[in-house]
Amino acid sequence: MLDRYTPYRYMSIMQKDTKAAVLKRLSRIGGQVGGLSRMVEEDRYCIDVVTQISAVRAALRRAEEEILRDHVSHCVEHAIASGNKAEQRRKISEIIDVLGRAER
Repeated sequence: MLDRYTPYRYMSIMQKDTKAAVLKRLSRIGGQVGGLSRMVEEDRYCIDVVTQISAVRAALRRAEEEILRDHVSHCVEHAIASGNKAEQRRKISEIIDVLGRAER
């Protein structure tokens, strides 16, 4: 069901189980970032701080992957099933663009 307007057209609502998992993951990431702030305030060893920053980046990548997986199983799948070639190209272009930005 297409019910939300976005600059790129329309989007579906994220699946409830995916949304819950992503929110839980983001909450944990927030705690990790808070821990990083404390580490810097406490003058912890630089390599330990950098190691934790890497862990946060990895956790964010996992959240991103989960959201993209959900997007493909809803929005892209809907565009393919619709048979609308323009919409299919638009959805694939969105994914290529977002993956290109993630590599920077």
